[in-house]
Amino acid sequence: MTRRIPQGEALATWALWGLLLAAIFVTYARIEPADLYNVSGEGLAGGLSRAVVELNFPISLVAIGAALVALDTLPRRAWWLGAPAIALCAVTAWPGVVDEDDLDARWANAVPALAVVLALALTVAAARRAGSAFARRLSLDVVRVVIAAVALLASIPWLAAELGVFLPDGVFLMERVVAEPDGRELAAVHLGHHHGLDGTLLVLSALFLSRPRLHPGGLEHLTRAYVSLAFAYGAANLAEDLWHEQVVKRGWVEWKIPSALHPTLSPVWLVILGLAACVAIALRLEAMTSDSPT
Repeated sequence: MTRRIPQGEALATWALWGLLLAAIFVTYARIEPADLYNVSGEGLAGGLSRAVVELNFPISLVAIGAALVALDTLPRRAWWLGAPAIALCAVTAWPGVVDEDDLDARWANAVPALAVVLALALTVAAARRAGSAFARRLSLDVVRVVIAAVALLASIPWLAAELGVFLPDGVFLMERVVAEPDGRELAAVHLGHHHGLDGTLLVLSALFLSRPRLHPGGLEHLTRAYVSLAFAYGAANLAEDLWHEQVVKRGWVEWKIPSALHPTLSPVWLVILGLAACVAIALRLEAMTSDSPT
């Protein structure tokens, strides 16, 4: 009998992003748009608008990974829902669907947002079928814990900004006003959401979704490759935003880590792909030392 894959890690991933959405909604509903970044909505509408954009990027990208994990344990007919959900999640990469210079929701954002709901439904269905337990201890779990701890420590100012509060400048630069390249003067770490925190949560999501021991085959390889790329992409965006806000804005150096938000033929994306390949190899070696489901 084919073993069913529990969905504990996938459910934890969804819970992580659910907490973020709640924080975004509350913060953007209570703080004036002028004190945030590239939004114009106010009140409850403003909070909902920014949360919908977050559902598009990067949650829809995470939803693809969670859907792949769920489909490994669901009947084959679930692909009739899973394939459209994955395809519609990918719509978020279409130019203009998400614009970092204008983070107000638009009608196009409804498509990936709906796809995220479908992916969540797949995880819930898989959890009802296989349970919500976590995989047993794996050989790389200590490494996962260390990476998660470092990422969360680096994200302290972003977590505070997400809650709409400034921390005193000290170990982390936060409230000091710094001139932006476009001439605007903003706090070093503005209130509201930061793509560096997206990077952190992408890293954490990849750490979670890399743990379930999927059935050997094409879906296992695809999921491992996708999760590895999500980890590398998240790490690059975490590092870029942290370097810019905590090193460049202090005046210590002028060199900036190039933006990695959009896939391009550039050195930073060669680094991302190289890191993803290394992570995929490490996960493959880990899988070889553990019992595969049969």
